[in-house]
Amino acid sequence: MKRILFSLTALALLSAPLPAFAKDTMMETFFRGKTTATGSFSAINGVNRQFDVVLTGRLRGDVLTVREDFVYSDGEKDRKTWRFVRTGPSSYSGTREDVIGKTTVRVDGNTARFTYLVDLDPGPKKNVVRFYDKMVLAGDGATIANTATVWKYIFPVARVKVDFKR
Repeated sequence: MKRILFSLTALALLSAPLPAFAKDTMMETFFRGKTTATGSFSAINGVNRQFDVVLTGRLRGDVLTVREDFVYSDGEKDRKTWRFVRTGPSSYSGTREDVIGKTTVRVDGNTARFTYLVDLDPGPKKNVVRFYDKMVLAGDGATIANTATVWKYIFPVARVKVDFKR
């Protein structure tokens, strides 16, 4: 009798619909709504910049749009907008106004990885670099540590560290 009840309970649990948030990945769950961040950019040429960011994320269907409003320690302001389109259960195609082409984001559990090209000097003189980003969601679900290495040709030229908070 206990075995039958256990089997029926297990069958009921397995056939119950999953909650809606189970379909979301780390990206959608964390970046929907308001998020803040602090970060730094350090390059081998001596450039060091600290910044704060306010992010506003909106999810519509399979598209996650994340607007980033930057304020640098020297007072400069900038705005960038990521647009991530879900391409699979844990993958996205992403674009941003300063990114050359697209990036593919792969989410594996609490970690997202992606790489993309950026022209740091969008004028007539090109300065194209490649970012390699790794974002790790902490166990509390309230913070993400983002580290990025920036490469030019075959050389690492900078590091970026950003701590996101819900």
